[in-house]
Amino acid sequence: MERFPIRMIALFAMLLLLLPPEATARQVNVGLPADRLAHRPAVPGPNGLVTAGHPLASMAGLRTLMAGGNAADAAVATLATLNVVRPQMSGMAGNGFVTLYDRVSDRVYSLGATGAAPLAIDPTSRTADELNKGIHAGVVPGLFGGWIALLDRFGTMSLAQVLAPAIDYAENGHPIEASVVAAIESHRELFESFPSSRRMFLPRGRVPEPGETFRMPDLANTLRRVVEAEQEALAAGGTRSEALGAAFNRFYRGDIAEEMARFYREHGGDFTMEDFARYEPIWAEPVHTTYRGYDVYTSPPTSRGGLEVAMQLNLVEGFDLGALGAGSAETTHLLSEAIKVAKADVYAYAADPALVDVPVDELLSKDYAAARRSLIDPSRVMAYPGSGNPVRVDEIQVGVPEASRPGPAPLRGHLAERSYEGSTTSFSIADRFGNVVAATPTHGGAFGTGVVVGNTGLTFNNGSRIGSTSPYPDHVNYVRGGQIPILNNSPIIVLREGRFHAALGTPGGETIGQTQFQVLVNLLDFGMPVQKAIAAPRFTLSGEPNFYRPGAEIRFRLEDRLPDDVVGTLEALGYTVELAPGYAFGSIQGITYDAATGALMAGADPRRVAYAVGW
Repeated sequence: MERFPIRMIALFAMLLLLLPPEATARQVNVGLPADRLAHRPAVPGPNGLVTAGHPLASMAGLRTLMAGGNAADAAVATLATLNVVRPQMSGMAGNGFVTLYDRVSDRVYSLGATGAAPLAIDPTSRTADELNKGIHAGVVPGLFGGWIALLDRFGTMSLAQVLAPAIDYAENGHPIEASVVAAIESHRELFESFPSSRRMFLPRGRVPEPGETFRMPDLANTLRRVVEAEQEALAAGGTRSEALGAAFNRFYRGDIAEEMARFYREHGGDFTMEDFARYEPIWAEPVHTTYRGYDVYTSPPTSRGGLEVAMQLNLVEGFDLGALGAGSAETTHLLSEAIKVAKADVYAYAADPALVDVPVDELLSKDYAAARRSLIDPSRVMAYPGSGNPVRVDEIQVGVPEASRPGPAPLRGHLAERSYEGSTTSFSIADRFGNVVAATPTHGGAFGTGVVVGNTGLTFNNGSRIGSTSPYPDHVNYVRGGQIPILNNSPIIVLREGRFHAALGTPGGETIGQTQFQVLVNLLDFGMPVQKAIAAPRFTLSGEPNFYRPGAEIRFRLEDRLPDDVVGTLEALGYTVELAPGYAFGSIQGITYDAATGALMAGADPRRVAYAVGW
């Protein structure tokens, strides 16, 4: 009977999500035509908020908060449920980053849950496609270790409690969402090549239909096994921390690891027990910069995106964006140029800091930003530049972009130098105790390697793919055994005068840093409410063949909800503008604090099936 009100509240919240847009308050983007309104309202949460990439994941997090858990507990419940409802984008054998504000210590922390390439990998004997998908692709599972680290340091609940929603959905099923079906269809040929993959994703010998009940019994069994290890340790008198450690050890050093290693050995892959046993999640100081009086915290390397966002903010801090206006051609141009300059540096320097000396402080210095800002001409578009020298700012090359310089020779045997697309999700959570979590987990590309590992129900992140790694052997981020590849994931927490102000994150592969940058400018420069800042039109840049090459051809795509005169002005500046559908890029989830009202409000991106819920 004590749980009855919670169930009723959760049911009521889900019913609200199903209401048509006309039944909710409309939020208008000023200046847009009437047929391009953003229909979603921001969501209040006086006792807690969860905004995630799927309604069931949001509700799993909210159920945890309502049962007395904190933001860390709810984060693990959300992560585990995303494994089931968004299996192409996240999972316990994937990777990711967490940025956390802890109210008790009044500090921001960064957690890297990212695994390394197998020690035995030989990239010279593999093509780019082989390093992208299949038995020869992948990195050590990092995310499950992150779940344990987060629960152990900041959580209050047991693994059994927070994994219960995911186990239920995996075992008893849920209505599969259309984008998951489309992803399965696009990987059907790969799934059919492994009985374990075919069993999980083609359970009736075919691609599921949207809305069909979809179950993942092997994954449910793996989740139960780690819970079993925890509960046995508790029953034997172990502490909560020791019990969580028992679950970690069963996954990385026990029978689950043995099953994973055996599967790869039998199919000619590179992973061994040693690869799994070496893994540890990493607590590190977050990347930090100041921007117009705000403190912005995000993920350090092995995230590329955290440096990118902070450097982009440093670059545009020298321009009066507020006077130029939101969505103007002038603002769009400055943001686009800042993205190019920052990418030129992060693609040159970001790598695994355990193996490479990454000049983080120098890249983030305001002096370096001022020097690199001189590349940006408000009156014309630049070619994609070469990197600067953050250690010797006085020697920085700020002249002609290096478009004519011969590029590095690609890896022999690779099919191409082009980056492979990613597949990621993100969420933000605030609890009633004042703690906030922003997290961006990923499988790398859709379903990661695309290979379900034996009877575990797990697919590994395909971090060996070009994009997460460089195709050039002399580059710091080339594929090397035991090295952690780079992710763009970079969940963000913003403080204002020491108080929480905003949390956000997004999927989007190469566009993660770009999307977060644009939404931060909407929030911090233009003072937009969170839902409006998220729904506002965005643009993306992509590099051909990739952003590792100075002089790469830049493709500029813009959501088609801006006035024609904006497009015309951009073309006059030298852009070739490709218009994309109105809501096309990224899927950012965010929470903001309104100092005027004292209210916490959450927004969810209408570009995917994300939802925000509060209580």
